[in-house]
Amino acid sequence: MFPLFANRTVKLSPTLSTFLFLAFVFISSVAFSQEKKKVEILYSGYGESVDGRGTNVQRLVDSVYIRHKDILMWCDTAYLYSGTNKVDAYGHVHIKQGDTLDLYAANILYNGDISFARAWGNVVLRNKTTHLYSDTIDYDLDKNISYYNCYGKIVDSTTTLTSKIGKYYMDDDIIDFYIDVKGTNKKFTLENDTLKYNTVTGKMFVEGPTIIRDSANTLFTKFGWYDSNTGEVELQRKAIIYNNTQKIEAKYIRYDKITGRGKARGSVRIEDTKNRSIITGNKAKFNKITEKAMVTDSAVYITYTSSDTLFLHADTLRTSPDTIEDEKIISAYYGVRFFRTDMQGICDSMVYFTKDSVIQLYQNPVIWSENHQLSADLIEMQQHADGPDELHMTKNSFIISKQDTGQFDQIKGKEMVGYIVNRELTKIDVNGNGQTLYYARDKDEIIGLNKAESSKISIRFKEGKIHKIYFIKAPEGELKPLDKVSQSDKELKDFDWMVRKRPFSKYDIFRKEDLVPTERIASPKKEKEDLR
Repeated sequence: MFPLFANRTVKLSPTLSTFLFLAFVFISSVAFSQEKKKVEILYSGYGESVDGRGTNVQRLVDSVYIRHKDILMWCDTAYLYSGTNKVDAYGHVHIKQGDTLDLYAANILYNGDISFARAWGNVVLRNKTTHLYSDTIDYDLDKNISYYNCYGKIVDSTTTLTSKIGKYYMDDDIIDFYIDVKGTNKKFTLENDTLKYNTVTGKMFVEGPTIIRDSANTLFTKFGWYDSNTGEVELQRKAIIYNNTQKIEAKYIRYDKITGRGKARGSVRIEDTKNRSIITGNKAKFNKITEKAMVTDSAVYITYTSSDTLFLHADTLRTSPDTIEDEKIISAYYGVRFFRTDMQGICDSMVYFTKDSVIQLYQNPVIWSENHQLSADLIEMQQHADGPDELHMTKNSFIISKQDTGQFDQIKGKEMVGYIVNRELTKIDVNGNGQTLYYARDKDEIIGLNKAESSKISIRFKEGKIHKIYFIKAPEGELKPLDKVSQSDKELKDFDWMVRKRPFSKYDIFRKEDLVPTERIASPKKEKEDLR
């Protein structure tokens, strides 16, 4: 076998010659460039070869200044390893990368072959306006990511955050904190176990049990975010916001501290401990600045004392501040139904003033207490600490008191004022067009049905029955023996015993009025449970 071009001279074309020359120049320049990327010693006081740290190890001492790629390094003492880009630096070590990043430590092990540095001893990493402090930091120079796992502290222009473990993505301005996370600035403090912080926007994304305290409120959640600059917050799991007198909790809460506006969804509960009230529902809007709130979707208002609790349901509930400081106005409208052991009622809309303990019922209001049913165009109730509670009934006032099967005492009038002592109706004053129909008794025996009319009447009750009647102006009426009483005699005009609409328990407040409860509780008095 002989070479194909044996004993021949091969001539290359000018084009091929040019190509080969350029290729040679390119390869040479790449090799030269790669050579330039080796660690360069820019300055040191003196250097020497040392034993005991491997072969071909050089030690540099005194004001050492080194460059590798875009990395500059200063230190007191450095060890360089021939054939590698490794540098062990000791004493006042400073690494600078680009224009924004500086790493300071007592000691740094730098491996330029894999773009990695480990720093320990009073470590400070400075990136733009953010400073990271720790005893030990690992730094990936290619990815621009630093790590610590022996507690560290991040400080920027507004906020300080500490944790056991941290991971700083410097290109993205994001820091992940894990275990024993604590945050502070002039506006808030934070405690958490998992947090992601954006150093540019100031947003903190939290996971796991988290407590945030600011000047006005304490916030708790298991998942969500908080803006450390504006105070805006979104609590997405087991959300709670509370202070000394108020508390709101739900599955989800969004709140803007600057505007005071917020909204909540899912098992919403707003509690006002000062006014002893609770509002629950599934949807809420509120404003912490104006102190207004609105709750819908299964909305319930609860007000409690040491002895009893009122449960009220309506389509919509609103709270707003009264003109008196720390006092509230509670409004309920569309299908109001309420229950308390001594009193139950229905109406279309209601207003409650906490200052005067005044409740106003509008549009076909009806109240039941024991065996009494009270109705009018407008009913107003007022509680007094030092005297009997008052019940004002305006226009088409009607009181029905059931005595026995088919027997009802009845009172009608233009306006009525009732007085309640120890939760029992004791007196009714009728003003205008007064009518009474009641079963007269001789001791415990019914002797007849008494019907009378007078423009002004005052009635006394005893044990739920009409005990005495005072006619302020001369009455007109008659007493009929029972055997002379017809069915039509037993009812005044517009008589309507509406027991089918009466709430019989705190659970019955959700029932539609036209549906009769399947199981009637014997007496509302027995319903002593409390939702607190």
